[in-house]
Amino acid sequence: MRLGFDAKRVFLNSSGLGNYSRNTLNALQKYFPENEYALYSPETKFGMLEEQDKFQLFAPPKKMSKFHKSIWRNFKLSNELVQHKIDLFHGLSNELPRGIHKTGIPGVVTIHDLIFIRYPEFYKFFDRRIFHIKVSYACKAATKIIAISEQTKADLIEFKHADPEKIEVVHQAISPLFFEKADTGKVRIKYNLPGQFILTVGTIEERKNQLSILQALLAKNLDLPVVMIGNPTSYCNDIHKYIAAKNIQKRVIFLRNIPEPDLAAIYQLAELSIYISVFEGFGLPVIESMACGCPVITSNVSCLPETAGDAALLCSPDNMDELGEYIYKTLTDSNFKNNLIAKGERRAEEFQARNYVEKLNNVYKNILK
Repeated sequence: MRLGFDAKRVFLNSSGLGNYSRNTLNALQKYFPENEYALYSPETKFGMLEEQDKFQLFAPPKKMSKFHKSIWRNFKLSNELVQHKIDLFHGLSNELPRGIHKTGIPGVVTIHDLIFIRYPEFYKFFDRRIFHIKVSYACKAATKIIAISEQTKADLIEFKHADPEKIEVVHQAISPLFFEKADTGKVRIKYNLPGQFILTVGTIEERKNQLSILQALLAKNLDLPVVMIGNPTSYCNDIHKYIAAKNIQKRVIFLRNIPEPDLAAIYQLAELSIYISVFEGFGLPVIESMACGCPVITSNVSCLPETAGDAALLCSPDNMDELGEYIYKTLTDSNFKNNLIAKGERRAEEFQARNYVEKLNNVYKNILK
């Protein structure tokens, strides 16, 4: 099969959709090297994929303006797919190029979430309009829609009236790095991490609800430091105000742009990982934590129970007392904690890259039949 992919996120996003895209392509190349992989991106960078020389890269001229590169990706790409004799094209991040439905080339699109519809207050008006337009077209034009969770599938049916027969739920994989033993001593020194700490990973934004972790700790008089890893947003102002008001500046550490090998080590160093988001499409840090042997507390809403299975403590994201109790129990009951770790490690095995891309490759083959 000669497969084309929208690879913008591979080269231009350091986390989130970028990690999903890189993990997908690395695993496809590793386990299905017989396929040809053509990647399309407005810009490319060296060394973003494990064996990048085995992929065919296509991009507009570097001297082209950012605006015209966007036009190329959204409106000109379909014609190039025909010229390059692509058998099937996969949009890895919620969109497909305009006009693909006229080319005869099957289109697959991965839809990660519809949070911009459920929680419009978290997005700018213009961004919401663009997301609506792109997702609506992708759902109509796609031969098959990949939903990363049952929650996302249900949202696609409810909000976009997508044909249920077109939707395939394929849980994403995590990077193999999270299953490997990391050099934790070196990483602890590199980031000046304390001997014990609680970890939370994800963009620091209102939807991720990180402030509740600090509130729960103070409510239970627990003085363990918290390490927050993620890009900041205006929500950080609320967190910093709370930290100053409670005089806990020395108990909160902010990190960002952490390479995956170092992130794996930090998970392995942490006493506990908390992902208490209000709503998610999947919740990758939950599985990453489990693969690293780190016990997890996560929310009991949206897709997170689906992601965690029976291998995490599930908590209401607005119940500080419950969260505090769960933190205390995990930190003080070693048998309980070890049982949670063992369940998590078993759960994480289901998200190995090979399992994921075998399902994905079967989707491609069934379409082309």
